Amino acid sequence: MRRWGPGLLLLSPSLILLAVFVYGLIAWTARLSLTDQHTAIRSGSVVGLKNYVDLFVNDINGRFTHSLKNLLIFTVVFMVGALVMGLIWALILERGLPGEGVFRAVYLFPMAVSFVASGVVWRWLMNSGTGEQAGGLNRIFHDLHLGFLENPWWTDPQWGMAAMAVPAIWQLAGYVMALFLAGFRGIPPELREAAQVDGATTYQMYRHVLFPQLTPTALSVLIILGHMSMKMFDLIMSVSGAQWITEVPAVYVWQTLLTSDYAKAAAISVVLLLLVAVVIVPYLVYNNRVERRS
Repeated sequence: MRRWGPGLLLLSPSLILLAVFVYGLIAWTARLSLTDQHTAIRSGSVVGLKNYVDLFVNDINGRFTHSLKNLLIFTVVFMVGALVMGLIWALILERGLPGEGVFRAVYLFPMAVSFVASGVVWRWLMNSGTGEQAGGLNRIFHDLHLGFLENPWWTDPQWGMAAMAVPAIWQLAGYVMALFLAGFRGIPPELREAAQVDGATTYQMYRHVLFPQLTPTALSVLIILGHMSMKMFDLIMSVSGAQWITEVPAVYVWQTLLTSDYAKAAAISVVLLLLVAVVIVPYLVYNNRVERRS
């Protein structure tokens, strides 16, 4: 008979903290989203799903749906950019590039910088001025007589969120590279040797042998980048501040809290939590099934 008492006693402090400060606060936020507490005055009146209906249906300015659209653009550009750049760097280093350790350190360095610090730098780099008034990257393009590359960056009403993803790509692409490089190094050498014996070209070996082995790594990368993009707040606030052009749900929650509209902020938070769950839960289920099979 297994003795579960000592183990449970050892884990009890963590379980209590988790229950109170994670699941307890989630439950409190969910309940608050069902009330009519739209001021600092405490109110216990339950209004059901009215706050959620107001977000999606009765929002005159369409502010919440606008923030969701911005989040979708940011997420797609960020995930595709970081995935492509990370995979390219991993492919280069995987082939045995001289000075690999130096390049690894250079690519991973941005991850050591906080989003706030990098956001302040990228705010200057993505200066929207053009011509003689240009600064940052636009100034470099202007001095190199590449004026056609100058653009308003995040101030563009249509593509501002795509530009906002550039700093995030710069900061996380090295992390993606490290994950893919670890995936490449974890592939048994026998598979490469067998492919070479069978006469496979380099392209065929990567296409039919190596890349399929990276599927779990790619899935992990997508999950990590996806949930990070949905919670993105500090980078956006550091680059643009609270503005309509670059507003995402996380920024909207913060601004709503400043007006003491607690019920509305709670409703936005719950929607954001559900979006993250849509990304994370299938991955957890998939991992659980794989572990059971193995």
